[in-house]
Amino acid sequence: MGIPELPKNPEIWRQTLGWRPEPEQEQLFQHLYEQVLAGNRHLNLTRITEPTDFWEKHIWDSLSGVAPWLNRDDRLPENPKLAISRPIRRVIDIGAGAGFPGIPAAIARSDWRLTLLDSTRKKVKFLTTLCQQLSLQNTIALADRAETLGRQPQHRQQYDLALVRALGAATTCAEYALPLLKPQGLAVLYRGKWSSAEANELLAAAVQLGGAVEQIQPWTTPLTQGVRHCLYLRKVAPTPAEFPRPVGVPSKQPL
Repeated sequence: MGIPELPKNPEIWRQTLGWRPEPEQEQLFQHLYEQVLAGNRHLNLTRITEPTDFWEKHIWDSLSGVAPWLNRDDRLPENPKLAISRPIRRVIDIGAGAGFPGIPAAIARSDWRLTLLDSTRKKVKFLTTLCQQLSLQNTIALADRAETLGRQPQHRQQYDLALVRALGAATTCAEYALPLLKPQGLAVLYRGKWSSAEANELLAAAVQLGGAVEQIQPWTTPLTQGVRHCLYLRKVAPTPAEFPRPVGVPSKQPL
């Protein structure tokens, strides 16, 4: 029995994110789905394997965070608060896991250069092979920790966008992302439910890291009406040299 096809949902794409994939991109999403299912036989990549769930909770969810830039005008997105004064070139997915949100973003924006960062070497090997199978020329997978990368000159303050999905407390995610951003760059933190208490903690942490909370975008997932939030942090000042703290500290002792 063959692998089922992902739903296309052109009207949902258009109504929710103001964008819809081209046929070639839909084919790449399908190929991504097939390869993740195949990889699941050897690696614990995802428990979300049904086609409609995969479409909504991996592909649509991944692209919800980069929705302001899906239509290619990086400097003048629909929401002016998220404008960046230069074209987006370098993007990093911190904790890429099975490739989300980075690979859907790379498919949607072939002009972006995506770094897929994960600390698990087996997953990085899978991601490298996956990108080769998808013929994605705009991606590279790295086996390292964000705390280490954030102190390396070739990565610190070198990215226009940083994407962080499902990696612990929001303040921890901010500490991973902000050191890697260029001035005025944006970090996109993907969250589920969100509270005012969490918002206050994130605001305080962002200030310490040279950032500011630019926007909190609530979403309702289009098929199951789940609650999601995308948090956008702007790099407004240099991150102090002591950040990120050593490996493991941001997760064990969030700001």
